[in-house]
Amino acid sequence: MADQLYLSVWYPNFRLESLPAALVSVLRQFAVIARDGQANSALGRVAAASVYPIDWTESPIYQRIYVNDERAQSSADTEGSIIENAVKEATEQLHDDMAYEFEMSWMLWLPEAAGAGLDAVWRLEPWRVKITGFGPEFDAGSYEQNGQIRVDFGLDSPWVLEDEELSEDAAERIKHNVEKLLAFTLSVEKHCGISSRLLWTESGEPLAEKLIARLQRLN
Repeated sequence: MADQLYLSVWYPNFRLESLPAALVSVLRQFAVIARDGQANSALGRVAAASVYPIDWTESPIYQRIYVNDERAQSSADTEGSIIENAVKEATEQLHDDMAYEFEMSWMLWLPEAAGAGLDAVWRLEPWRVKITGFGPEFDAGSYEQNGQIRVDFGLDSPWVLEDEELSEDAAERIKHNVEKLLAFTLSVEKHCGISSRLLWTESGEPLAEKLIARLQRLN
């Protein structure tokens, strides 16, 4: 069964005023991995930004959707989606009880439904990721469990597709997805000045074991 996948990171001696710079750093690492080998410049831009007060039951007090393609009406539309600009605007008012969420996309290999007796066709498709920075009082201090910054990758199916009888092509596609996930995780660890990180699933199932098992079956 598909499970929600997250990466949580914590910082040493973290202070709220450090949150915008920390967010920029993590978003930059994601952009580097997302753009690797891809001509689509939108992959390095913020797609949407939201600010939530108090906890997740509240409606956002700030929200902006960015247009990063030919639909953009002016250069200002795309300039606002540059990581530094999007973070600066969304975090203009920093508060202890707010969460600052940024959406970006990367390309993952995903299977299309195939007809009877046919192997699934795999295609590179955009996959949305949410990167959120937490004020220390947001959601009753949930940063202690979620990290000062949490990356929500969505469902884990692109990495641990539950199918023992994978074709050689499918195995290569999933392996590529896993390598991209690990490259981003290691890049954050290396370049973002964090003190600890945790790659985890909502159900609490041991993700590392699932990834290792999947890679072993692919090799």
